[in-house]
Amino acid sequence: MEKRTENVTKFYEKIEEDKRLLSSRQGQLEYYITMNYIHRFLKEGSKVLEIGAGTGRYSIALAKEGYEVSSIELVEDNLKVLRENAKGITNIDVRQGDAIDLSCYEDNSFDVTLVFGPMYHLYEEKDVQKSLDEAIRVTKKGGTILVAFLSVHAIMCSNYLYKWGTFTDGFNENFDEKFKVRHFEEQLFTGYDICEFEDLFKEKEVDYITTVAVDNVLEIAERRDDFTLPDEDFETFKKYQLLVCEKRELLGSSSHLLYICKKR
Repeated sequence: MEKRTENVTKFYEKIEEDKRLLSSRQGQLEYYITMNYIHRFLKEGSKVLEIGAGTGRYSIALAKEGYEVSSIELVEDNLKVLRENAKGITNIDVRQGDAIDLSCYEDNSFDVTLVFGPMYHLYEEKDVQKSLDEAIRVTKKGGTILVAFLSVHAIMCSNYLYKWGTFTDGFNENFDEKFKVRHFEEQLFTGYDICEFEDLFKEKEVDYITTVAVDNVLEIAERRDDFTLPDEDFETFKKYQLLVCEKRELLGSSSHLLYICKKR
């Protein structure tokens, strides 16, 4: 845990996480699709928990809409920005903590639980299972849980195929001899096969709703020097993505995804 925390902290100290969902078309699309799905499960008076809240893009937006929001974030640098962004907003509670230990929250407390960062940086099976169990525990019966994760196949394309000459290294790093996905701390960001991730919930007290691709192939496309997506085209692409984001044949091409379920 200490090494994981140290590695993740060092990474986020070097980037401007607060701008990630604003500064690119990929980030804007991810935010748009994700918020669209969050709103499908919110009701008047809903209590929302965001685990791995980063700098609070979702938490702050939802609090401003009037929902009672609790946010927990591991990385101190992100937490400082989150607290600054939350100044003057009375219906948001901000805490520092880890997804694998949500003991600061009682059982059955939240109508909607967002797990939007932890699955990128958890590598050991016991930590993954613990974080999911904790998210389920603090969610009310009948409440909705949205869990963000990364596609290993999109990582292979956006990272290794894009960087010519390293695809073999990426293949050997991310898969074992039986083509099973490997998860290890040196990755920093770990990806999943879609079915592999969905199988994590098979024994959980939840009912599956859907899996959503939130950003399609924009992460790859935007790396082209000649990439352009004017406002009109982007609006059309957003409409298109809402129509195709649950299609099974397209899920693995998206860098970021959501697994959505309901607590029994």
